[in-house]
Amino acid sequence: MRDPDVCTKIGRMSQLFRTKNIDALIAASEEPERRLHKTLGRWSMAALGIGAVVGSGIFILTGTAAAGETLSFHSVLHAPVLDLLWNGADSISTIGRPGAGPGIALSFLLVAFACSFAALCYAELASMIPIAGSAYTYAYATLGEIFAWIIGWDLILEYAVGNMAVAVGFSAYFNDILDNVFGFHLPPELSQPMIAGGQFTGNWFNVPALLVLMAVTILLVRGVRESARVNNVVVLVKVAAILIFVVGASRAINTDHWTPFMPNGFSGVMTGAAIVFFAYIGFDSVSTAAEECRNPQRDLPFGIIVSLIVCTILYVSVALVLTGVADYRTLANASPVAGALKALGYDTIRKWVSIGAVAGMASCLLVFQYGQTRIWFAMSRDGLLPGVFSRVHNKYKTPHISTWVAGLAVGIPAGIWDIGTFADLTNIGTLFAFILVSVGVIVLRKKQPERARGFRVPLVPLLPGLSIFLCLVLMLSLPLQTWLRFFAWLAIGLGIYFAYGKKRSELA
Repeated sequence: MRDPDVCTKIGRMSQLFRTKNIDALIAASEEPERRLHKTLGRWSMAALGIGAVVGSGIFILTGTAAAGETLSFHSVLHAPVLDLLWNGADSISTIGRPGAGPGIALSFLLVAFACSFAALCYAELASMIPIAGSAYTYAYATLGEIFAWIIGWDLILEYAVGNMAVAVGFSAYFNDILDNVFGFHLPPELSQPMIAGGQFTGNWFNVPALLVLMAVTILLVRGVRESARVNNVVVLVKVAAILIFVVGASRAINTDHWTPFMPNGFSGVMTGAAIVFFAYIGFDSVSTAAEECRNPQRDLPFGIIVSLIVCTILYVSVALVLTGVADYRTLANASPVAGALKALGYDTIRKWVSIGAVAGMASCLLVFQYGQTRIWFAMSRDGLLPGVFSRVHNKYKTPHISTWVAGLAVGIPAGIWDIGTFADLTNIGTLFAFILVSVGVIVLRKKQPERARGFRVPLVPLLPGLSIFLCLVLMLSLPLQTWLRFFAWLAIGLGIYFAYGKKRSELA
């Protein structure tokens, strides 16, 4: 006879792995009081992806990844985990994280290659489970509630911290526009982070970073259709600005700047890839709009794949031109493109590029904030977060409370810390999400092979397996300190889950 205590423990353990029926998920999304408007078409989905992806990567991190980190490894905590595994503790003597140099173009290609497998996995699950929540919802339907909570909590980190980094970059380019167009700029006390590199800077608060997030929040509360229209226009503006830079600055390319192409070898390219991975975050946010998409089975895969292809072409083009017109070692700042153009004396191009950069980062903020609030909405609807976050505005039909809370939760930290503090945390959170989505494709192929799929990943489990492997390699290229912060965030999340979510889950 089985021990009752053992049975109780097994029962409690099984609760952690309870999954949601896909048909029940879809039915729940149709409840009138929690139903979102279906207003987005295939090109709006692609524009959402491009709007989220193109911005911070081109205009901020390209220079940092090419030049490398300027801080030395003070301890094992600052060294990439891959270096520690390969070289041992001796790697802490390395000065900074090696830059990719002109090889940053290869870093972008490498990340695009890795992301392409994850993008295919997202496309399959998005066409099967057209529900707000992205990887959180997919994990709930495939791996179980505990994994859903972990990935949901992780996605909150991804979108929130990612937007903090973009807001800091927005402020830097906004100040450059003021200087270039009007001949003045905001004082550092009101436009730069209070804390940078772990040290107090003497500045008071980064006001533009907060204000732009509040403007985005107001727009998102007003409605997704209005937000999508604004995003479509902004995407056109920033793509035009990128093309102006590529064409206009290409005449100043000095091929000597491309020699050596990989000054720190393949290790530098890998480190650069780990940094610029942040630049590709966004195509996954297309899947958060699933419930507001008119034809998700067709339009979601289209939006995900098209946005990844377009962004890769733009990234590689900008990387080659930027490292061709300036010594890569001079690009380690928050506005490398504008800085390079200023050094060349190309003030007209610089003006348009800065305007495009500001517009681009504004659209990143818009889509990331949109994605974050939909994660909160989905988790709240499932009972894992308080029900207030899934309330829908009577007039605008948007989750207005979660939108305002998310705006303040992102805007205030963005006014305090610097960009470097945020980027690595966003990278590791997103890579972890990609791994779980890839696992989900394999699991559903085994559990529900007969279920209709609007898009199918070829060569399963090989391609999802490659996605898992490549994402893990990129995760290991991040500093040990980032891993520890990530685990600390997950530990806090698990504490909230066991204290609140587990008991109030709809499946409890």
